[in-house]
Amino acid sequence: MPKTLFERLSRSILVAMGVCIMATAATAGSFTRGCAARDLQLLMTIEARENTGTVPAEKLSDAMVEMMHARIVCHQGRVLDALALYDAIDESLQPILSGRAQAPNIR
Repeated sequence: MPKTLFERLSRSILVAMGVCIMATAATAGSFTRGCAARDLQLLMTIEARENTGTVPAEKLSDAMVEMMHARIVCHQGRVLDALALYDAIDESLQPILSGRAQAPNIR
């Protein structure tokens, strides 16, 4: 039984829509994967700082709140803004070296 033009056209349209939906989902997924990877890195940094005691607990708590904000920004689709927030959080968690650790040992 020969297919009509309408049947062929409708199938082509459905296939095209499916491909577009899958491409959009793959792109969105890759962006959120970037946020998830950065989030995991930052969680490991926070855990390391907590274990070594090089950063005050209050600062670590503030970092967790800021991470929640970065997650929300990422879920809103503003991935670059979220990654910038993650970078700022990471910089705020750098241990502060005391004056003794920075000064050379002169005798």
